[in-house]
Amino acid sequence: MLPNHMPFAVAEQFAILEALHPGRIDLGIGRAPGTDQATAAALRGVSPYLTVEQFPDHLRAVLALLGDDRIDPGPVARLRATPVAESFPEVWMLGSSTYGAQVAAALGLPFCYAYHFAMGSDVDAALHLYRAGFQPSERFPEPYPMVSASVIAAETTAEAQFLAGPSRVMVQSLRTGRLGPIVAPENATDLDPSLPGTQYAGTAEEVVAGLDALVERTGAREVMLAGTVYDPATRQDTLARIAKAWGL
Repeated sequence: MLPNHMPFAVAEQFAILEALHPGRIDLGIGRAPGTDQATAAALRGVSPYLTVEQFPDHLRAVLALLGDDRIDPGPVARLRATPVAESFPEVWMLGSSTYGAQVAAALGLPFCYAYHFAMGSDVDAALHLYRAGFQPSERFPEPYPMVSASVIAAETTAEAQFLAGPSRVMVQSLRTGRLGPIVAPENATDLDPSLPGTQYAGTAEEVVAGLDALVERTGAREVMLAGTVYDPATRQDTLARIAKAWGL
């Protein structure tokens, strides 16, 4: 979430990670604060240089510091994020709107659409704009979209819907500003069942069918799976069931 951090600090941290683990580091950059206003203020302090309005310039600075020769480095030209860079982390643009898609397209970056929490969003329109406006870059001559999705798989559809209760509480908490720990499923049964929560909740076969349709619709090259659950074992079981249903 770049508005919370100075560009050079971000580039330096990820350049160090890349030096330690070459070819294994992705840097995902988003424009949103990623949190509430109080936390964002605590991260940013009173710096006049950390604003959403400066995001395009800060993004270009990070790219220049991480070896993108297309970008005019400007004031950071004399700086080096790491002493001797032999490789660079792969930079992704993150977004849940058409803004991020268009920025990624203009800069020839891979783009990850956050469909796991933007449940009512138009992922199709965003990825259409991304492909239509994509400007090839040396690292990515073609558009490279990823879509994230929130999933819970269980033995039965009813069980999966029960386990998805905490995600509906989380949605309600975000809407009302009353954030707290993830509740247990048995404490989420009195919610309105029409309240949205985890997008794909059902048997492994039902979830995989939904994900396959999402990939078919969006042309995603990769899918990232997430899930708001109370017990980490639920997430592990979900991934195991989906992997088996996918034949992985």
